[in-house]
Amino acid sequence: MAENKTKPTKASVTAFLASVENERRRADARIVCDLMKEVTGEKPLMWGDAMVGFGTYGYKYASGREGEWFVTGFAPRKANLVLYIMSGFKGHNALMKKLGKHKTGSSCLYINKLEDVDMKVLRELVRRSVEHVSNAST
Repeated sequence: MAENKTKPTKASVTAFLASVENERRRADARIVCDLMKEVTGEKPLMWGDAMVGFGTYGYKYASGREGEWFVTGFAPRKANLVLYIMSGFKGHNALMKKLGKHKTGSSCLYINKLEDVDMKVLRELVRRSVEHVSNAST
């Protein structure tokens, strides 16, 4: 069975964030990093060369595939800021409706710039996602 290619590394999160070319994206990434650090109580770690993750949990699919992934995280991409949060918790849809301008795809939340979203709602989405993942993996 294939292993996850994306794993935690010893690379510096600070250096990675400083290397983000777009000034707005760099500033937004630092804000999201601080938000996730505060919500999770975890130290940010680089996962692969372009994702910042907080905490870890183990998963196992019915197929037998298993691995480890971060509880929540983000990636400052060229096109947008991608936040990795889980859906499926009570109140998710209502929060998403109040969030502001965004797009979604599986467990990804795409935001062009933080000023497009309600930061209180974003914080609550991250908090509830972390709680949901933590409860599901225990």
